[in-house]
This record gives sequence, C-alpha cells and structure tokens, in this order.
Amino acid sequence: MASSGNKVVIAALIGNLAVSVTKFVAASMTGSSAMLSEGVHSLVDTSNELLMLYGMRRASRPVDVAHPFGHGRELYFWAFIVALLVFALGASVSMYEGVGQLRHPEPVERPVVNYLVLAASMVFEGVSWTIAMREFRRAKGSLGWFEAFRQSKDPTTFTVLFEDTAALAGLVVALCGIGLAQLTGNPRWDGGASVVISLLLAFTALLLVRETKALLLGESAGDAVRTEILRIAGADPGVRCANGVITQQFGPETVVAALSADFHDAMTTTEIEDCIRRIEAGVQKANPEVVALFVKPQTAEIWQQRTLRARRGEAPSAAAK
Repeated sequence: MASSGNKVVIAALIGNLAVSVTKFVAASMTGSSAMLSEGVHSLVDTSNELLMLYGMRRASRPVDVAHPFGHGRELYFWAFIVALLVFALGASVSMYEGVGQLRHPEPVERPVVNYLVLAASMVFEGVSWTIAMREFRRAKGSLGWFEAFRQSKDPTTFTVLFEDTAALAGLVVALCGIGLAQLTGNPRWDGGASVVISLLLAFTALLLVRETKALLLGESAGDAVRTEILRIAGADPGVRCANGVITQQFGPETVVAALSADFHDAMTTTEIEDCIRRIEAGVQKANPEVVALFVKPQTAEIWQQRTLRARRGEAPSAAAK
C-alpha cells in the first residue's frame, strides 16, 4: 500500500511540475488570466505532492515511547494541510485573477499557444489521473465510488485523484473560456473561466478538508475489521459472548482495538490469558493492521448499559467502567 501510494504521488509530482512550468510560460506570452490561474493551480498541486511525500516519510517512522502506535496520523495532518492549500492558494488566486479580468478585461494574445499548452497539459494530467484512478479502483473493490472515498483510510491516493480530476476539469474550463474569448472578441469569457476554476478548486478542497479532518481527529476502522474481530473472539471456546469492539485508526495501516468479551465463569486467570492470546493471534493473522488489541472481561449486560449510555451522550457509570 505504501509503495502504491508513493507511485501515485511521484507520478502526480512529475506531471504537475512539467505542467506548471509550461502554463506559466504560456500565461506570460498570452496574457490569459485563465492560463495564469491554471499555472497557479498546477504549482499548488506540485507543492501538495511534495508535502504528501514528506508526510508519508514522517508517518513511516518506527514506534517510540512518545508514539507507541506509530506516527501514521502525521500523514493525515499533512493531507489536511494539502486540502487547505488547495482552497487558500489555488481557489483564492484563481478568483482574484478572474475578477480582475472581468473588471479590467485585456485581450488574450497568441491563443494558439494556449491551445497547445492546454493539450499538452491534458496529456500530462491524464497520465497522472490514470495511475491514481487505477490504484483507487484496486483499493475500493466492490464499494461504490463515494462510499470508497468516505471509508478510505489512506489519503494519498484519493487526494491525488481529486486533485487530478479537478485539474482536468479546470483545463476543459480554461479551454472553453479562451476559445469563447477568441470567438466573441470578449476577454471577459477568459476571466469567467478563472472564476469557474476557482469554484471548482474550492469545492474539491472542501471535500478533502472534510475527509482528512475526520481522519486526523480519529475515525473508527472499517466495519469489516470490527466484524472479523467479533467473529474470531466469538468462535473461541473460552468466550461465552463477544459483546462488542471499539476500533480507532491511527494511520493507513495502523488500527487499535478494544474488545469486550464475556468469559465462562469456571475459567481460571491462566485460561483466560491463554484465550486472549489465541484471540490476539487470530486477529493479527486476519488483520495485520491491528497492531494492538485490548480485551476486557465484561458481561453482556454491562456492555449493553455502556453502549446505551454512550448513545445518549452520558458518561459511563462506575459499573460500566
């Protein structure tokens, strides 16, 4: 998973760097605000890929005393920063350029240069988008697209995919704006394209901010992990009832879980410990991303009381603790 994430981000970095340089050269030659907005957009995306690579490197550091479950959430932090940059820099600069062109329109010079640059940019972005889409489709399995995005715990692939999708859509908008400005002789079409690109970036950024914020604050693992833990625990002969499990994602491949289980009354402490070791081994084999499993002996009644209080937003009682 880390290898595929690196491949996606590096491909996007190379593509965006080439595209951003080309767009800025074209913008300086033609005076197009839409092209300048696209140049800023690609430059922001290039910076974002560098931040993602930095976050991936930081997140891969081994566990230590201060971080017993690893540094996986650092990747979520940098993904959140990337989402903010898309909004703060990409969307705001594009809006500024677009409004400026609408208020003080200036003709677009050498439109052929813009068309050539936009065509080349579509090729570069298309290659990066294809790589990101292939990895996202592989990871999503049978899930729907939006459901897979909401449930994904690895922000590298879906961030690059969203950025590249917005970039391709922005290129189409820029192409339409420049073409209409040339056909009608009204450069305000070019400014209008910049405004649309800004709104497109803002929408993309808000989606990314929402999802990366949830990951950063701490989401539970997927339902499949929870179901598998309960199945393994419930199948052990020493467990009378696997009451429930709480999970939390500490990184794309790091999950911590707490299991409530009701053991048979006749079991000794040693037998319970052996049972817990069997459950831990089974969970680790089925879900290697579960790096820690805490098992609490607890009756089903106490677990139900605790769950009911949690749903009501009440503090757990002394018995439920």
